[in-house]
Amino acid sequence: MVESVLLAGGGTAGHVNPLLAVADELRHRDDRTGIVVLGTAEGLEADLVPAHGYELVTVPRVPFPRRPTADWFRFPSRLRDAVDAADAAIETSGARVVVGFGGYVATPAYLAARRRGVPVVVHEQNARPGLANRLGARWAAAVAVTFPGTPLRNAQVTGLPLRPDVLALAEGRAADPVGERERAAAELGLDPDLPTLLVTGGSLGARSLNEAVSGAAADLLRAGVQVLHLTGRDKAEPVRAAVAQAARAGLTAQAGRYQVREYLTRMHLALAVADLVVARAGAGTVSELAALGIPAVYVPLPIGNGEQRLNARPVVDAGGGLLVADAEMTADRVRDDVLPLVTDAGRLAEMAQAAASVGVVDAAARVADLIEDVAT
Repeated sequence: MVESVLLAGGGTAGHVNPLLAVADELRHRDDRTGIVVLGTAEGLEADLVPAHGYELVTVPRVPFPRRPTADWFRFPSRLRDAVDAADAAIETSGARVVVGFGGYVATPAYLAARRRGVPVVVHEQNARPGLANRLGARWAAAVAVTFPGTPLRNAQVTGLPLRPDVLALAEGRAADPVGERERAAAELGLDPDLPTLLVTGGSLGARSLNEAVSGAAADLLRAGVQVLHLTGRDKAEPVRAAVAQAARAGLTAQAGRYQVREYLTRMHLALAVADLVVARAGAGTVSELAALGIPAVYVPLPIGNGEQRLNARPVVDAGGGLLVADAEMTADRVRDDVLPLVTDAGRLAEMAQAAASVGVVDAAARVADLIEDVAT
């Protein structure tokens, strides 16, 4: 049993969701474990952590200035205040272990833990680690990573802790895949017997994905494909217009098979019906699809430090997905590559098996094991 643990992470779902998955695993093992979450008042954790029944202690958000601006000179004092706040949270909670998931909150948590001599466990979600986890890994008692080859000292591959609804779906598909698909299709108003393509660029959407797939709407509909297209907030109208144009081209009867939504709160329903996914390659997306054994066409975000391409590489190398550069994701590419794939049940089955071969379902348990080992 871990008497008390401080979990640090926030800002984005990529940090908060695995944190909550590990918290749930620790609480499931022993409900006497004291769990406190360190986050910010501005991030998703401000809503999600209390909603999950955990105490949230906030610290100032202190991004590391990458250019010499006025923030550069204010950074030391702001970081010191954040470290002091993290230190107070460790003392008040009596935490025996500090677990960081990266992001702005993790750095002060790591520094405060080091100052107090409290052991640190780091979990890095991306194949290319962020600044906070590169710092924390230098003296961490244990380092967990999602993907093989992540360049952190003494890293152990645990996979990414899954959200409860995705974990439940994985268990349900293992026991009754047909039933899971039929129930989800009924709730979404889809036909469980049609080859189904899921398109998602995340909550903000991805214009290149939206334009490419909707540009091939007529071809997809003619081939008997069913599409669930999640466009992202305020990005649905151009996609609906493209589907309407396909309907006017003699596909009125089939147009209802192309379902357009801005987002889907219960994303596990979409995953339950998807035969193939077109998506970005964030760590959460790649990990969830692999754990569920769902083939995908990954289109990494073309900005940033290139971690999305690295995230997708293990499942692509295993044969569970395709990798397409953002600039190359066009309607023609959908017609030439995506359409033949989503209508080829045999190839999809092979890819699903390959994806599952590198997927990890029990990552939260693996990270919890590390935490317990460090605490004893």
